[in-house]
Amino acid sequence: MLSDLEAFLLRLATERAVLVTVGATRGSVPRETGAWMAVFAGAAGGAVGTIGGGHLEWDAMRHAREALGRGAGERSAPWSQAVTLGPSLGQCCGGALVLQFELVDASCREALRQRLTHGHAPLALFGGGHVGRALVHALAPLPFDVTWIDSRDEVFPHDLPLNVRTEYSEPVQLAVRDLAPRSSVLIMSFSHAEDLDIVAACLQRQRQHEDLGFVGLIGSKTKWATFRRRLRQRGFSEAELARITCPIGLPGIQGKAPAVIAASVVAQLLLVCEATADERLTS
Repeated sequence: MLSDLEAFLLRLATERAVLVTVGATRGSVPRETGAWMAVFAGAAGGAVGTIGGGHLEWDAMRHAREALGRGAGERSAPWSQAVTLGPSLGQCCGGALVLQFELVDASCREALRQRLTHGHAPLALFGGGHVGRALVHALAPLPFDVTWIDSRDEVFPHDLPLNVRTEYSEPVQLAVRDLAPRSSVLIMSFSHAEDLDIVAACLQRQRQHEDLGFVGLIGSKTKWATFRRRLRQRGFSEAELARITCPIGLPGIQGKAPAVIAASVVAQLLLVCEATADERLTS
């Protein structure tokens, strides 16, 4: 299944569209600043993405199609519309926002790709197994830039989402050194020995730079107890080991299927990202 961004850019190769983006917001609104929707006027019509649904979205689609219907030569410069939500729109959010409109075509694809992925959180995923693949699919529509790392180059599929790049690393733990600052890290390689070395490399980087985010290790409490003992033997303190989350995923979700694990881990990541964003706002 294509992500919204992939579907948008694919259609944009042959059809013009109006990109509608949520600008400034105030009060209770259905979507956050930066949320977008692409409206097409071709035979298939329709839209990709969403700015919140309801009458707000329907009215924005109407304005966009009117602009598309006027032809390429008219109103080519971006324009904006201030919207106050309330009973007149059939929406009870009560806030206000600014919608930004712009005509786009195939010549804009690369610039849009970069713009609409700007600000995504870096995430390193170690392990190309079944859970790793499920996580890549689960993360495809979400605001993460994923670096997918394995010591087996042949494990990566060819059809990758736009937000994923693969990296072969042997030994695999060397990749930790080059991770983007503030990366979250998920560790689920094909062997416990590799997992241990990756965790140790993350702890060493934290000791030196303090610049990684969430570091999670797949496995049971028993696996983590064994890892803790071995990592203490390598000289890491209890305070340092407390920076590692194992098991990963939301408590209470017991399913072992890769898709279930992926959903649980992604939900946990989103909670961590929200908490981190709140801390930055209040600091």
